[in-house]
Amino acid sequence: MPRERAEPAAVGLTISAMPEPIIDVHLHALAADAQGPPPLAFDLPVEGWPVLDPAESYADLFLQSQREPRGDRTVWSPMTDEELRNQTLEVMERRNIVGVVSGPEDRVAEEWLAVAPNRLIPGRYMAIGRDEDFTPDDVRRLHAAGQLQVLGEVTSQYYGVTPDDPRFEPFLAVCEELDIPVGIHVGTGPPGAPYLPGMGAYRAHLHSPLLLEEPLLRHPRLRLYVMHAGWPMLDDMLAMLWVHPQLHVDTGVIDYALPRAEFHRYLRTMVEAGFTSRIMFGSDHMVWPGAIEYAIESIETADFLSPSQRRAILHDNAARFLRLGRPPARATEP
Repeated sequence: MPRERAEPAAVGLTISAMPEPIIDVHLHALAADAQGPPPLAFDLPVEGWPVLDPAESYADLFLQSQREPRGDRTVWSPMTDEELRNQTLEVMERRNIVGVVSGPEDRVAEEWLAVAPNRLIPGRYMAIGRDEDFTPDDVRRLHAAGQLQVLGEVTSQYYGVTPDDPRFEPFLAVCEELDIPVGIHVGTGPPGAPYLPGMGAYRAHLHSPLLLEEPLLRHPRLRLYVMHAGWPMLDDMLAMLWVHPQLHVDTGVIDYALPRAEFHRYLRTMVEAGFTSRIMFGSDHMVWPGAIEYAIESIETADFLSPSQRRAILHDNAARFLRLGRPPARATEP
């Protein structure tokens, strides 16, 4: 049976009590049942994933793993869309988070942005291979209306589509023209993704950030960030950061869905290679508001980061990349 879920605490913070600001470049405005019938558990810390006997159904096995929590700090998904939104915004208010939130445009604009306009930067969830009725003209329209400031999460990988697919090219062109940042899913999806419903075209080789090279060269003024920091393709990610100095990454999902030691290993290598100034915090919050703070703690507890490096990852890099409140500034890799 699901454990009893605590109700979120009331928010009564004053300006003087506000913690240091955080920018989360990877949030979602989803329905409460977007990951399956709620409530669903997510074990923190993550220790391992289901092992499939091919005679069984992986979909059933995966869902069952979210019904039988084993972690010390299991978080549960809310039962309703309203609870999901309100609990997410409560965490954002309490931790002083501004976030890029993506999802269906009506949900983002009418159900989330209308409630918390000062906490949210509107994005637009899309995928080549799924959203055939969404066009570059829609990007222009939504951007002009103030309903799209970031194009992302772009999840074409789930449909077997590479970032250099000709169908994606017009979207990149309009985003470069209008100076709209693009956040693209590169790397980890659910473990065993192609064995889950609706993900049959997902492929491991599409994890490689190297697939972004030609799009970046065709659009040198494009602001683009690699979601999930391309995990687990560390060498490919380092090569891309070295060759393309405008490219950024976010820490979405790997900062809570991986064992913390593995996340720290991956993050530490990017930092020690000199790329701290292009790493941005992302939670990839889906339906577990409680995972947001765990993701933040994964940055705060990284003992290899200096205070200035933590602040850069949690806020300053994204403020510069998104051009929030001031003209673009140069950054030097520490």
